[in-house]
Amino acid sequence: MKLTPLDVQQQQFRKKVVSGYDRREVDTFMELVRNEMEELITENMDIKQQIRIKTENLNEYKDREQTIKETMLTTQRLKDDIHANAVKEAQLIIADAKIKAEEIINSAQGRYMEIINEIKELRRQKIQLEANLKAVLEVHLKMLDTEIVKEQKDIDDTLAVMTNKAKNTNAR
Repeated sequence: MKLTPLDVQQQQFRKKVVSGYDRREVDTFMELVRNEMEELITENMDIKQQIRIKTENLNEYKDREQTIKETMLTTQRLKDDIHANAVKEAQLIIADAKIKAEEIINSAQGRYMEIINEIKELRRQKIQLEANLKAVLEVHLKMLDTEIVKEQKDIDDTLAVMTNKAKNTNAR
């Protein structure tokens, strides 16, 4: 059974005639006990109120802590995802760059082979041109030789005719 200050104040004791306590002292003591109980009850209620407030604050802090933990975990996961995506993207960029480099190298090698073939073709055409030019020059040289021989013969014939005429004219 819980006692209240009112219980203490209203408590009645039986009176004994022979030996008893001084009523005033008992009443004074009862009043003192009642006052102490009221203070203790008030203090107890204040403490309970403070505990309730502290508990509410503690629960709020625990909720905040849980939220912060969850946020940190989410942030860590997000960081890990971003890092993984960055690594994947870097790998894709590197792979793409390698493919493009291969294409450039293959294209350059193809162009190199084309240039080599063009050079070979130009050399072949040069040799053919030189041979054709030599043949044309030889034909022209033969034609010149033939023309020179013909002109020499014409000159010789003309000289012979003139010499014969001169002989004939002198002989006459």
